[in-house]
Amino acid sequence: MKRSCFSARTTWLCTALVVCGALGACSHRADNTWQGYVEGEFVYLGSSQSGRLMQLDVARGQDVAANAPVFALESVYETAALQQAQQQLAAARAQLADIQTGKRAPEVDVTRAQLAQAVANARKAAQQLTRDDAQYRVGGIPKGQLDDSRAAADAANAQVRELTREVEVARLPGRSQQRLAQAAQVDAAQAAVAQAQWKLDQMRMNAPAKGRVYDTLFRVGEWVQAGSPIVQLLPPQNVKVRFFVPQAVVGSLAPGRALTIHCDGCASDIKARITFISTAAEYTPPVIYSNESRAKLVFMIEAHPSVDDAPRLHPGQPVSVTLQ
Repeated sequence: MKRSCFSARTTWLCTALVVCGALGACSHRADNTWQGYVEGEFVYLGSSQSGRLMQLDVARGQDVAANAPVFALESVYETAALQQAQQQLAAARAQLADIQTGKRAPEVDVTRAQLAQAVANARKAAQQLTRDDAQYRVGGIPKGQLDDSRAAADAANAQVRELTREVEVARLPGRSQQRLAQAAQVDAAQAAVAQAQWKLDQMRMNAPAKGRVYDTLFRVGEWVQAGSPIVQLLPPQNVKVRFFVPQAVVGSLAPGRALTIHCDGCASDIKARITFISTAAEYTPPVIYSNESRAKLVFMIEAHPSVDDAPRLHPGQPVSVTLQ
């Protein structure tokens, strides 16, 4: 029987030609052009707090601006906690102000009135002591009555001194240690307000940068656990192209090298620049390394288009890359 291929080598060659013709892989390719694909580094937006999704401001495929609202979780508890912390801060500040200013003016006036009464009593007691001393000298009263008058005068003078000090103390602020302790309470209350405000802010999320909403992972009304992504965002600066070049070419490349990207359906080619060159070699297809297989060593290259051209590319899209 007549055979079309007469040896194992010719059999392999025939098979390769058939596969090559079927896949179109043997068509001519420029030395500075390689196949690649588009990849996106997604930003997953979520909250550090758990809650029910009450508002979803974006939809899949929508372009959003930076700081645009994205979603909001139920925040009744967080709002009440913030109000409580604010009221506690106001109370702590009021107590500190009270300690720093001393007694109120009406309280000081009461002490002053008591001092005035004590001064009048002391004056009256001094006059009585003068009269009794004169009477005692002429034998008009016994010595015991003179001693009583002298004791009454001393007591009246002591009360005047006491109330004078009370007026001075009433004007003084609280002791330094009391003021320091209350100031610490104010600082603690301020920290509690900041913490409550942060938790409330976490219930709402704005877009950290402009980009395209690639997907939404929850619906309004669903419970969202803390840390779960709700919106998948793709900023244009996170769109990149990956391709592989032989080890004989990688030595001539450097970050910043210009290239053009061609994709099916694109009105024109897209300019980009190399941003990353892998330092690790790969095999395609996997083989045992030998001097004869060095041509199969490839290095991964990443390139980023401009922010304006990035929306024209889509993750997973095959492209052709031509070095400039």
